[in-house]
Amino acid sequence: MPGEFQLIRQFFQREQAEQPAAGVLLGIGDDCALLDIPVGKQLAVSVDTLVAGVHFPTDADPELIAERALRTNLSDLAAMGAEPLWFTLALTLPHADEEWLRSFSRGLFACARDYKIALVGGDTTSGPLSITIQVMGATAPGAALRRDGANIGDFILVTNTLGDGAAALAAIQKTHIFADEHTDYLLQRFYRPTPRLVESAMICTIASSALDISDGLVADLQHICDASDLGAVIDVENVPLSPALQSLNNVPQALEWALSGGDDYELCFTVPPEKMADIAMLIAQGKLQATVIGEMVAGNKVICEYEGQPFELTKTGYQHF
Repeated sequence: MPGEFQLIRQFFQREQAEQPAAGVLLGIGDDCALLDIPVGKQLAVSVDTLVAGVHFPTDADPELIAERALRTNLSDLAAMGAEPLWFTLALTLPHADEEWLRSFSRGLFACARDYKIALVGGDTTSGPLSITIQVMGATAPGAALRRDGANIGDFILVTNTLGDGAAALAAIQKTHIFADEHTDYLLQRFYRPTPRLVESAMICTIASSALDISDGLVADLQHICDASDLGAVIDVENVPLSPALQSLNNVPQALEWALSGGDDYELCFTVPPEKMADIAMLIAQGKLQATVIGEMVAGNKVICEYEGQPFELTKTGYQHF
């Protein structure tokens, strides 16, 4: 059975060494990586852990597991308007399965190349399967998108469509049946979510606050409310749904997934009224897919309304404990 350092050299260090990355003075193989932060930039750092059976099916394709793990972490950089630079990987494995690792590393580096982010270090150990990734990115000083900048009267927008992540999980668990083309779409949305890095770069000088939707729209929007000391009203009838969710012919279920299902990794952001013309222009030009779904108001909580009437949810979002 290969040892830890042999695994690192075979599946992670060798490929990264073949593609030296900007700013990496010393990468994988030493006690620490040495990194040269771009001049005049601030470092944005985030870390997340994905656990088998909680964040992905244990028997999932390891190539897809790797893509999901890195893409969901890249979404945090997108939420802050940061450009991806580097990442580290801590991999806990039940056993050293070389075929599994080969597939995992293939998916990991394919995604890393797509988003121009370099692996610079990490760790492997034995235990229940889990993946911890720390991503690092760069922003201009004072330009990062934050949660605490919203004001009363700001419009609330989301990118793309919501509810696909939760619908995908229902498809995986076979609690709901979708047509083949919709199932394929949903599985792509689950395993290969798109970190909205392009979109965040467009809105970073326009939006007053932003975050990515991982735990569900209502739960995550509440974080903006808490940070900005405000409330929010969501016009539920305006929440964008994909053709896959619309095909279900079950509007209450589709809206429940969109509002509280999580795993969408879309951006939720607020825009002052005087800057909405800039957003409208980006949308009209086909550069940005975004929908106005509500407004920031006085108060301290997120309220959902459907055509002006209260809309009750059975849950507000994913609970980690």
